[in-house]
Amino acid sequence: MSKHIFVTGGVVSSLGKGLTSAAIGLLLERRGLRVRMQKLDPYINVDPGTMSPYQHGEVYVLDDGAETDLDLGHYERFTNSELSRDSNFTTGRIYQTVINKERRGEYLGNTVQVVPHITNEIKAAVRKLDDPQVDVVITELGGTVGDIEGLPFLEAIRQIPLDIGRQNCLFIHLTLIPFLKAAGEAKTKPTQHSVGQLRQIGIQPDILIVRTERELGRENAEKIALFCNVEKNAVIEEPDKEFSIYEVPLGLVENGLDQLIVDKLGLQARPIDMSEWQGLLHKVRNPEHEVTIAVVGKYIQHKDAYKSIYEALDHAGIAHSARVLVKRIESEELEGQGAESVLSGVDGILVPGGFGMRGIEGKIDAIRYARLCEVPFFGICLGMQCAVIEFARDVLDLKDANSTEFAADTPHPVICLLNDQKKVIDMGASMRLGAQVCLLEPGTRAAECYDAERVSERHRHRYEFNPEYRSRFVEAGMRVSGASPDGGLVEIVELADHPWFLAVQFHPEFKSKPNRAHPLFSGFIEAALAHHQQRLQMTL
Repeated sequence: MSKHIFVTGGVVSSLGKGLTSAAIGLLLERRGLRVRMQKLDPYINVDPGTMSPYQHGEVYVLDDGAETDLDLGHYERFTNSELSRDSNFTTGRIYQTVINKERRGEYLGNTVQVVPHITNEIKAAVRKLDDPQVDVVITELGGTVGDIEGLPFLEAIRQIPLDIGRQNCLFIHLTLIPFLKAAGEAKTKPTQHSVGQLRQIGIQPDILIVRTERELGRENAEKIALFCNVEKNAVIEEPDKEFSIYEVPLGLVENGLDQLIVDKLGLQARPIDMSEWQGLLHKVRNPEHEVTIAVVGKYIQHKDAYKSIYEALDHAGIAHSARVLVKRIESEELEGQGAESVLSGVDGILVPGGFGMRGIEGKIDAIRYARLCEVPFFGICLGMQCAVIEFARDVLDLKDANSTEFAADTPHPVICLLNDQKKVIDMGASMRLGAQVCLLEPGTRAAECYDAERVSERHRHRYEFNPEYRSRFVEAGMRVSGASPDGGLVEIVELADHPWFLAVQFHPEFKSKPNRAHPLFSGFIEAALAHHQQRLQMTL
């Protein structure tokens, strides 16, 4: 039987439950255990696919096309856990399943209630990850203890130990110890109240992980243990990290969390080996080089909107022993100020994905600057589409070229909906989603970066490169270096006469890891480093 770890959060949101859960998964894997991971989200949306990036951050897409919470990105970056649509359930999805069952008469005329029908469906969702080949299932509960919408999930996980045995379950509660400057001391009362709410529900935490700005101190740790009814060694301090989120696992190891979990669940595990992770952090703390990358986007004000982009840039920096400084540029602001004044001095320009007309012209101006000034450029999803529009206008002299997403009546729809998308009405899960094969053209920069002829990458988009214009682009110098197996869908374009100009229709950032940078991000940062060196030589 798989063991289950449940991670809840208290006091405030945004404490880093996803990051902590991912770090726990990493530690258990480094001890030779097989781990699966899952996120339960209390919001009523069926999935985050239709939610605003300003409210929710990025939508993280899995190989099977599931649009999921961004915390699943942490899970994949930290662990080798196999993720699928069973790794993320929302209130909306749970209720939708229950209502569909009721309509089919599966409840045999019974009154359908939160308990037991909703809670049973939640328990079934958790138990979907049980497998003889899985040692530990880690389930993170979104939201904060005390949120009304989270109560059915808490009730469901309270019941699971009754079904599979208390010895097979572990409850970890992540909380905050605020430091009040006026009083000059840390305060444990919010944590006591948070644990008290859990205990009223019927859940006694086995381990408390407390986020702190300053060192907790033995006295406070003992006080928390006493008032929250946990063992002293089960109060784990998790202070803010100075350099990188990738320091979190090492801090938890130093506090003995991995051994505590192994002991409490009675797991047979090998000694932990964090040498690779320590080597990775050494590179983070001691970079040999530095580059500045401009990310020109629509949702720059919300850092989590491009979470995986920023992480993938860091991974590529680690691979090249370089610190990547990100200059976040709102594309609308660039429209007013001009590309040269905003982008002068950067070593690379990245235009990420997005939707809608706002800020498009600023992205196109940034791409034109990168192309003409020979600054390394990387376009992703909408970034590729903007690169195609810019090239059509400036090089092919199709002055009104555009995407039909932004101008339905454009005379030159170089980006458009293909026939199978034109009748789609629903917004949710109606795009080209998930992992699809891309064939690479030999001798291209894309093939050189991947060192392969066939790759699989994740997609999330509706609009495509219009195949009717393909030959004109190729004749003018924009090479199609990656396409679908049948050749009908353009996946990668690049310019051969540019130091590094490459754009992709898919989302490579979703397959990057700190110890295995994505090859396209790695190639982009390598080109940016070369551009940086060239700029330095010109100033000498």
